[in-house]
Parts: sequence; C-alpha cells; structure tokens
Amino acid sequence: MSVLNIAMIGTDDLAREIAKPTDQRDVHTYVHKESGPDGPRILSIIRPAKYPERLRPFLNALSAARVGIIEVEAVDATLGESLVAFASAGITKGIAIINPPAGQWIDEDQVKMLFSQAGLSDWTFGSKDGIELRNLLYSFMDDISEILASNAEAPLVIPVDQYFNVKGIGLVAIGYVQSGTVNVHDELVLLPANGTGNAKSLQVMDDDVPSAVAGDRVGLALRNAKEDHLGSGTLLVRPAVEDKKTNTSIPLAVVAHNRSTMKLTRSPFQKRELAVGDVVHASVDLQFVVGRVTSTDSETMEVAWEVPLFIRREDPQPTLIAQLDSKPRIMGSATLVFIE
Repeated sequence: MSVLNIAMIGTDDLAREIAKPTDQRDVHTYVHKESGPDGPRILSIIRPAKYPERLRPFLNALSAARVGIIEVEAVDATLGESLVAFASAGITKGIAIINPPAGQWIDEDQVKMLFSQAGLSDWTFGSKDGIELRNLLYSFMDDISEILASNAEAPLVIPVDQYFNVKGIGLVAIGYVQSGTVNVHDELVLLPANGTGNAKSLQVMDDDVPSAVAGDRVGLALRNAKEDHLGSGTLLVRPAVEDKKTNTSIPLAVVAHNRSTMKLTRSPFQKRELAVGDVVHASVDLQFVVGRVTSTDSETMEVAWEVPLFIRREDPQPTLIAQLDSKPRIMGSATLVFIE
C-alpha cells in the first residue's frame, strides 16, 4: 500500500472534490484510495482547518507531507505566508487552484510570479475538477515513488500526536511514520522520556496490519509502556544497539539538541533579521520547540532550546524557523548542527 500525504491550504469543499473526509479535528484529513498494479494507492490530504489563526497545525501538516495544494482565494498576506511555508519545507511539487469568490477576480500572472519568487516555480496550476486533481496527485506519486520507497528503508521515526487508553487494548499512540518501517512486536524507545514499549498491534486506515511504513498514519497499541512517557512531541524510535560480540553499534535515529548552531536560509519575503535574545520556534518532525538566540555572526547563530529538539541523524528534514510576531511568521528553513 502506497500513501502520498498532501498538505493543503484551501476549503473543505475543494478537499471533498478530491477525497472523502475521515477526521475533522484541528487538522482535517481526507482519503482517496484506488487500486494500482502493486496494490492500493492512497491520497491522504492534511488540511489545517484553523490556519491562519493557528500556525502549528499547518507546520505539522507540512512536516508529514510530500506535496502540496494551495487554493488561491485572494492575493493577501495569508497567501504569502503559505507560499513561504511550503517553500521552506522543501515541498517543490504541488498544485495551485485559483478560485476567487463570486464576483471577484485574481490576476493569474501575478499569482504565478509570487509562486516563482517564493521558490515554487515547479508547481502546477490546475482546475477545481476533482478527477483532474487526483490524476495530477497520482502522477506526483509516480514521480517520487523511489523517494517514498527509500524512505521506508531509513531509520524509524514516528512523532506521536495523539494517545489514549482503549478498553481491552491498553495504551494507544497515533502518529505519522516519518521514516522507516515499524512491525508488530518491535521494541521502541519513547523520547524524550527514554521510556520503552513494545508494538503489540498496529492499525493503518482502521485495518490491523503487520507493519506500517513511511507515510502511513499508524495507531500502535503499546505493551509495557507508561502513559506519562507520552506527550506532545514524543518520538518513537528503535533502541540503540551495542553488541560487542558482533562488533555492532547502531545509535538512536535522532540526536537530542539542547543547543545548536543554526544556519538560516531566510525566505525571500522575510525582511526581519534575528538578533541575540530573539525567541524562535523550530518545527521539524511534528515537534514545535521554543528557542532563544544566544549569539550570532554574519552567517550562523547559536540557539538554546527550551526542551530537547530531536534531529534525525540521516537525511534530516528542513527545520522550519518561525517567529510568531513576525509577518510572515515563517523566517525560513535552517540547518542545525549539534553543540550540546
């Protein structure tokens, strides 16, 4: 089963043209499934319903997504910020749909220029037709099929965004598999608590499965795990391996940063410069961590994080840097180097 996660800024009506709604919390999700030559192929739309009022759900959607959709209803600050966010997240494939309110008009050339200036010149401009949009999204899935497959072979990282106790099952954690593959009976480490648990059972799309791969939204029933070891921003990874008999040494998939050197690639729409003492928010792998700039020079700065920020050892995602009192709130993307 192949899954393509799509971050969407747009209306519920347009999302329903493409897929069926499945969950209507702060982040609305929609799913469309078709049979392919190698099994089911799933389009999963992640739509932060309360954006632009709330930024974090949008950043979480970007963290889980591989492609994007923007429904352009006006040329305004919200459009500019969403362009900055998609570009900073490295989402270079996507669809723009120009859809002004009745009686209003939007200059398509102006919108295309803004997409190009933001770094999204490869995005496709499409219509509101659901079949056409699904076909485009499936073509994107084909284009990045090798990337999706290789991501399933990477070290396991699952950020948890929901958890609860279920009668007769026990503690259940839910999240997107950001990289790797998790199997029933796998031993897991719960970070930052350093607790442990065992994957007693797995569910994807309400079906019991023996394994879940990168891109899947998975529910894990955890055996021998403590509920107080779970929280917002918890990551599930495999335990480190130190076996002297076989000379095997495999570290955890992520590194905990308490302080980092940060090289910021600033958005072309962002004019604000960061200075010592500034507070920033970092978003990566569905984490949202507060930091403070402690020193800066012409190219890099040092940031101390309020709680540990976990960065993948292999092929880390872009870390989005935001300042909630800036316009746009997204500063850009950053490369972080471990200090402490």
